[in-house]
Amino acid sequence: MDEISKLKEKAKEGWSSFIPFEALTSTAAPKLIRFANIDRNFKVLDVACGTGVVGLTAARIGALVKGLDLTPALIGRARENSKIMSLDVEFLEGDAENMPFLDEEFDIVVSQYGHMFAPQPDVVIDEMGRVLKTGGVLAFSTWPSEMFMGQFFKLVGEFSPPLPDGASSPVLWGDTKIISERLEKKFKNIEFARDAMMAPTLSPGHMLNLFEKNAGPLAKLVEALADNTSKLQDLRTRALDLISKFFLDNYLRQDFLMTKCIKK
Repeated sequence: MDEISKLKEKAKEGWSSFIPFEALTSTAAPKLIRFANIDRNFKVLDVACGTGVVGLTAARIGALVKGLDLTPALIGRARENSKIMSLDVEFLEGDAENMPFLDEEFDIVVSQYGHMFAPQPDVVIDEMGRVLKTGGVLAFSTWPSEMFMGQFFKLVGEFSPPLPDGASSPVLWGDTKIISERLEKKFKNIEFARDAMMAPTLSPGHMLNLFEKNAGPLAKLVEALADNTSKLQDLRTRALDLISKFFLDNYLRQDFLMTKCIKK
């Protein structure tokens, strides 16, 4: 197994604990859907769909939706959510860099904090473009590199082993210049917008505990540093300081960046 494949296997396991965050990420889903101008009968693909919050929100207004994610546990939860909501959405386990869909199958392709974790940006952009109709819309949400989540993943990266050759940090998806450079070959009319999720929590310490248990990259990193107490304490101290900077009135502010473009 090559290094990129190993990285994906680790991600598949690491993100399996993400389910408790779905109530929070569901609050951002309607904003991405409005930004993408999704409406009834549009064929929509939700890439790296997680527990299905974007796809199901789109299906509720009448869109024809499919969702894809690398992590079996999250696909299982997405299917469960679909049943609870009595919505007919097909959720498939699969790789965003090698998707099991036809060329130009979808009117709109979306991703909420998902495709950014595919290790090879050019490959995932090619795939999202391949399955999107000419003139169709690609829209996604990522984390601005200077705000909380961008800084959070940068911190995790500092304490993690180096990425293998060919892999890119998800933090770079928070830079509008880099996004434009990545998209401009295949897409036009690139637009940006910003919004924020407000995560309720009793204290910065409570939020750190939640992240350590359920935020894939940090959870696996804490496990890996279990025998290095000084380094683990340094990580926790810096993570707590970062959370505290964006904590107010029992909320953690998580700003996000939305990007929209049209396939040439």
